Amino acid sequence: MKIKSIIVGPIQSNCYIAYDEKSSDAIVIDPGEEAGKIMREIDQNHLKVRYIVCTHGHFDHIGAVAEVKKKTGAKVAINKKDIEIYRHAGELAASWGFHIDQPPDPDLLVEDGDEIVAGSLRFRVMITPGHSPGGICLYGIGVLFTGDTIFAGSVGRTDLYGGDMGELKKSFARLISLPSDTVILPGHGSSSTIREEKTTNFFIHELSI
Repeated sequence: MKIKSIIVGPIQSNCYIAYDEKSSDAIVIDPGEEAGKIMREIDQNHLKVRYIVCTHGHFDHIGAVAEVKKKTGAKVAINKKDIEIYRHAGELAASWGFHIDQPPDPDLLVEDGDEIVAGSLRFRVMITPGHSPGGICLYGIGVLFTGDTIFAGSVGRTDLYGGDMGELKKSFARLISLPSDTVILPGHGSSSTIREEKTTNFFIHELSI
């Protein structure tokens, strides 16, 4: 497995492209903006994008979905509890002074335990609400794509529509129970590991575990 990380948009979101080197099958995770930059990486590596996975529906994670889907034909996946946010992402972007092309309706509504498969890559969907009602993480092969659930040393905010601190605590506790050497690839900022977050993340003190 190869993973390309691309920082996109004014809010500096992390878009990830995970792909199987043998088959060139790929998954694009959180194409938040700058579709041209994302497509250059896809084209240069001759990738066949099978899925566009949105960890949640906020505009800074889905702003390039429409263009990437148009150019690749990939299926768009999201959890159903974030559909309302996803469908109104353009309005939220406008309220922040930004513009995105409203993405098309998703092709796949993923649930906890579902698998996203591309070539030899297999990622398990983990529903992790808190930052948003239907936030998800993708877990597989020693890596965890966390969206805005966990960052290096921090967690996602809960003061936006649908945020819930109680749910975030449950999601955080679930994720840090994963193997310690699991690499965390978050929606913003630098990578980390479960081991590091157990000892350095301020949010650990919010849990009674």
